[in-house]
Amino acid sequence: MNLPAAAPVGGHGPAAGSSSSRLQRALAGARRLDRCALILSTVVGFPDRLTCRSVLHLIAQSADIVQLRVPFLDMVRDGPAVRQAARTALQAGFRMPDVFAAARELGRGTRAAVLISSHWQPVHAYGAARFAQHAANVGVDAVLIRDLPLDHAGPWRAIARATGLGTIPLLAPTTSPDRLARIVGHATGLVYAPATTGLTGNAEPVGPHLPDLTSQVRALTSLAVAAATGLSTPEQVRTAAAWVDAVVVGSAIMRRIQAEPQTPLAAAAAAARDFASALYPKAP
Repeated sequence: MNLPAAAPVGGHGPAAGSSSSRLQRALAGARRLDRCALILSTVVGFPDRLTCRSVLHLIAQSADIVQLRVPFLDMVRDGPAVRQAARTALQAGFRMPDVFAAARELGRGTRAAVLISSHWQPVHAYGAARFAQHAANVGVDAVLIRDLPLDHAGPWRAIARATGLGTIPLLAPTTSPDRLARIVGHATGLVYAPATTGLTGNAEPVGPHLPDLTSQVRALTSLAVAAATGLSTPEQVRTAAAWVDAVVVGSAIMRRIQAEPQTPLAAAAAAARDFASALYPKAP
């Protein structure tokens, strides 16, 4: 794994150590309404570059936070809906600047906070410092690098800190207490906890590990905890919402678009509304 040097990054993004204020406002706004925050996610460039821009604005009307996923051919931890969406986006001509253009448009046209989720290889190929600076410049609040191990992530964390980007870890259900403390101790945006033990978009019920894992994280940090991985139905979202501060839904949005290719905008908007409705009122 090729990693950058942990050097300061120049430019005009947020100052080092600045908080992701829009992200925190989104989370606080959901808390005031006594519900979880809703994070809706899709692969940038899917089903094509132009349609994706409209999809993002539509789902942002229902979401507190929008997560932009960078397509990558080797998305081994993702289910078929995400992998197919990634292949479609890459075949349609996706380029990394598309992510930053989408983030800029969302920042100008919506109130949603913006996150980026990527594997390490596309970030490294673009240049990690360049990626971070461009993300910060267009108002991205935090970044999740899905396959960057804790022990190799120091240089990336330094780059993110220098540009004011939050960093989001994705925990495993079986993370040991010592390692959990180390991982959470380095997080600066929010913390993702898996809702199920399978791939993204799986049909498993919300795992019994989620309440305990969430409690462990909250004993270590004041950062919000988001349930991710496997939330594919409004019922699952409602269940997970009893324990966490936010829920992440992505595969279900992409699956609905794939099932209704003639009307992708209507499909995306309907799916987003379904999941938003599941969070009113907050689960007991």
